[in-house]
Amino acid sequence: MRNLRDAHGHSMYDYLRGKGGYEIAERDDGFITPTNAPAVYFSKYRDWPPHEKRAMKYAKGRVLDVGCGAGRHSLYLQEKGLDVLGIDTSPLAIKVCKLRGLKKAEVMSINHVNSELGKFDTLLMLGNNFGLFESSDKANRLLKRFYRITSDQARIIAESMDPYKTDERAHFEYHKLNRKTGRMSGQVRLRVRYKRYATPWFDYLLVSKAEMQNILYGTGWRAKYFFSSGQSWYTAIIQKENL
Repeated sequence: MRNLRDAHGHSMYDYLRGKGGYEIAERDDGFITPTNAPAVYFSKYRDWPPHEKRAMKYAKGRVLDVGCGAGRHSLYLQEKGLDVLGIDTSPLAIKVCKLRGLKKAEVMSINHVNSELGKFDTLLMLGNNFGLFESSDKANRLLKRFYRITSDQARIIAESMDPYKTDERAHFEYHKLNRKTGRMSGQVRLRVRYKRYATPWFDYLLVSKAEMQNILYGTGWRAKYFFSSGQSWYTAIIQKENL
């Protein structure tokens, strides 16, 4: 990722150095909203929401943290003695992780996760990172690949946000437009902005629990537990099954 496109990384790097940091999410229909980043990326375990804490208890063995950001989940598990590899498309995010003490961190997209990395027991997709699948078709392909690079009893710990649990009219209008064009309601096209930096436009997938189960069907994975926030956020413990 070129420097001017690494808005995500610059906001985290500035925050680490005590120089502020914020992020603006811009959707392709013009809807703009500030996020709670990057402060949440640096939050301590004691400040994590209950549904996230419950999910983390299921991490085991060798862990791949997909979209690790500033490394809060990776660092927590590393401190617990687990072998963790954090990956992110942002070079500055990986720099931040290493500065904070993460031993293994690489600049890598979810698209490039393959058998060369070895076998994993846990794939971590917290921080709403189920969205990194982008679409149901892409999720299907990548989940089948993940099946091949994980141990027999592996699990995916993922977080998503139910797009239907909202009272924002603009979101429902966006859902309707998506369905007209053959996309899932919660398939969002957006970019992240910070100061003069802006990421490329990318797709991000928000799904209900039922939609997640449908996506998992036939991939060798099944959601065994759901932990809800009481609002729209939830985590899922996705277990590998024998095919």
